[in-house]
Amino acid sequence: MILILGGTSDSIKIAEALRDASKPFYISVVSDYGQKLASKVTPRVLQGRLSKEAMSQVIEQRQIKLIIDVTHPFAVEVSKTAMAASQASHINYLRFERPTVIPEGVLLASSVKEACELAKDYTGRIYLTTGSKTLPAFIKYLPKERLIVRLLPTSEVLQMTEELGLSADQIEGMKGPFSKALNQELLIHNQAAVLITKESGKAGGFLEKVEACQELNIPCIVIEREKLDYPLAYSSIEQLVAYVKQNKELTE
Repeated sequence: MILILGGTSDSIKIAEALRDASKPFYISVVSDYGQKLASKVTPRVLQGRLSKEAMSQVIEQRQIKLIIDVTHPFAVEVSKTAMAASQASHINYLRFERPTVIPEGVLLASSVKEACELAKDYTGRIYLTTGSKTLPAFIKYLPKERLIVRLLPTSEVLQMTEELGLSADQIEGMKGPFSKALNQELLIHNQAAVLITKESGKAGGFLEKVEACQELNIPCIVIEREKLDYPLAYSSIEQLVAYVKQNKELTE
């Protein structure tokens, strides 16, 4: 049995490929939105955050032989937990890592705080496309009134923005990824002076955001992902699935 740590579009693609290959798996997700997507592929969906102890319990109870970590590139704590749990349970851990692509001309930051310091060098509106999890940190380091935030429009996220004191005209509830043209329209409409994003890879619409900024001569601040030492990782879904298919032990 396989445990897929999901919540991304890549995890759905991998799950579909494993289903078609008749490989048994569970998908672990956190959000209601992730649960809805995963349920379209399999009824074996586990929802909720997993500590190392909880993940080890899942491994034992569900007879997991392999963890495939397809969480977001910035969900590093989940990846660390999964590696620790797999090592403690003496099972294999496999990471799908989106290819790193950083175009020339962007401003690189190693953390939210550093990105905020770079943004302070510019006047005007700051367009955030970094998701909801880091939003409290941005509000801590930047003047709240300067922010325009683009977020997935779930009830939980919208409630959080309200609790943080953002007004309706500062919130764009939209589901990505977005084309370069749409990014340009949104930047122009919001009179953005600078954009902050994460190095989330091609699947996250990262390049389209960077290209939109470059064509509009708007500074683009990119928060780099933390580099982890994975025991085994693939940047190709096809190669990852081929590796799993070769493992004859992964059956019901």
